[in-house]
Amino acid sequence: MKRADYFNTSPILLKHLIEQEELIKQQSEISFGLTIWELIKLRSSQINQCAYCIAMHTKEAQHLGEDYKRIIGLSAWRDMPFYNAKERLALELCEKLTQSYEIDDHFYGKLTSEFNDKELVILTIAINAINSWNRVVKMFKPNVEFNG
Repeated sequence: MKRADYFNTSPILLKHLIEQEELIKQQSEISFGLTIWELIKLRSSQINQCAYCIAMHTKEAQHLGEDYKRIIGLSAWRDMPFYNAKERLALELCEKLTQSYEIDDHFYGKLTSEFNDKELVILTIAINAINSWNRVVKMFKPNVEFNG
């Protein structure tokens, strides 16, 4: 079934999502690097089973020089030796927020050992943004292209 073309149906709303994405990218690069940003986008897309976003963010991670072992291992990051402490905390936060789990004081304290307040705000908004994109894409199902 052909679904609505979300980019052209409501361009003003999509314009704001795209602008938000650019702001998050700028702030992420300054604050904690694009690697963490790409890892959380890919991990959230895996959890949400958003094929289009998985393909897109895999290609983007490769473009940024991400090691293929880290991309392949991302779905089992807890058992893989490829991620540092900061990345592990970001991925755990990503999973908790994506799955709507409680962020208790203990975990928040662990986060503050690696991220300052500004970084935590940026990271939280970045996770929220990719979850939003995943849901929009899953609703309207654009064609998936996975050309490495």
